Amino acid sequence: IGILAEIEDRPTPPSVYNWRVYVSAATASFASCMVGYTTSFIGTIVSLQSFKDEFGLSSLSVSQSSLIQANIVSLFQAGAFFGSIFAYSTAYHLGRRITLWTFVIMFIVGACVAFAAIGGHIGPMYAGRVISGFGVGGCTMIMSRVVPIYISEIAPPAIRGRLVGSYELGWQIGGLVGFWINYGMTQSLPYGRNQWLIPFAVQLIPAGIVLIGSLIFLCESPRWLWTRGRREEGVATLCWLRKLQPDDTYFFEEIEMMDLQIQGLPSGFLKPIRLAVTDSKVTWRLFLGHMLFVLQNFSGINAINYYSPAIFETMGVTSIKTVDLMTGLFGGVKCIMTILWPTVLIDKLGRRTLFLVGGTVGAACMFVIGALIASNSSSSTTDSSLSSQSIAISFSSTSGPVSTSPPGTAHRGSSTPRCSARRAATWGRSARA
Repeated sequence: IGILAEIEDRPTPPSVYNWRVYVSAATASFASCMVGYTTSFIGTIVSLQSFKDEFGLSSLSVSQSSLIQANIVSLFQAGAFFGSIFAYSTAYHLGRRITLWTFVIMFIVGACVAFAAIGGHIGPMYAGRVISGFGVGGCTMIMSRVVPIYISEIAPPAIRGRLVGSYELGWQIGGLVGFWINYGMTQSLPYGRNQWLIPFAVQLIPAGIVLIGSLIFLCESPRWLWTRGRREEGVATLCWLRKLQPDDTYFFEEIEMMDLQIQGLPSGFLKPIRLAVTDSKVTWRLFLGHMLFVLQNFSGINAINYYSPAIFETMGVTSIKTVDLMTGLFGGVKCIMTILWPTVLIDKLGRRTLFLVGGTVGAACMFVIGALIASNSSSSTTDSSLSSQSIAISFSSTSGPVSTSPPGTAHRGSSTPRCSARRAATWGRSARA
């Protein structure tokens, strides 16, 4: 069921399900792991006492200290905003592979610049956060568009949902590590610089995997090569991915389906944008899709992601160990529910039901958090933990995964039309010629 299902639309040679497809999808999905970790660990790191002492925040007033902490978080978002804009252009002109590689390099450069902040230099920290945010912004656009599209374009139809769903799992696994790493650092390391420096360095692990893997394993998307007029390269790439010879019938059918799909799409860089603005049906669908992401961000989940330690403290939780533990539990439940979603929930309940239930439960949880903050009750430790878990369940089992649901997971009865024998024979004669 879900992404574990393998439903063939036509007889498929066993060689199609080979290591090349799985390794390529896993390598691309590590970019989502990088983004998930980076957006999760920073909220707990800026609240560490060792971090505050390193940058002199402890000697500042509460408002001044909060301003610097907010700048460290928000400058990252500013860079991400511009990175996401540039990523659309590079994905069209340079391709999926080079786009992924370029923005990962930008992220690594930003993370390295942040290391120059050692000794309390806030300037390099700001600069590093902006640059790494630019890289993550491109990767975020890649996550919601390029990577799922890339994986769907290289994956055989029968396992397309399974492979596309791996990028959302990678995002949540990276987030899980990010939420728990602060708790691990404070419990296993003595007070000092390493408590915040090591989590910053861990960012380079998934980024390095993506960078090296993209150079070794990733090939360019056959469909993108098709749209750029590089048909021979596209055929060679698809042969490599499928481990099939050019005269195989399955290969002819896939090429014909790709041609039929591309013929119905607007060509060029601006034509899709123009179509989205002028065609009311397309505009409405685009509006619905964008509003899902906009409303997710306005739901308050990002506030929990970035400022969970501060939020838990304002709810009356005074123990630093308890705050770190609750933050880790929040990330843990998010990860668990994200795994349950593609394997169980989406096929049984459907997208719309999960949206409605999740929105209702999420709104109720936000009212509970608001009430706890307003009352500032010191006895709300247990309730705070439960509230944060409820928000995690609501978001991770509905809004987050549903809006980025992989194709093929909830349409198990659908199939791709098989091409005619005459068209396949035509392709066969062309290939042999």
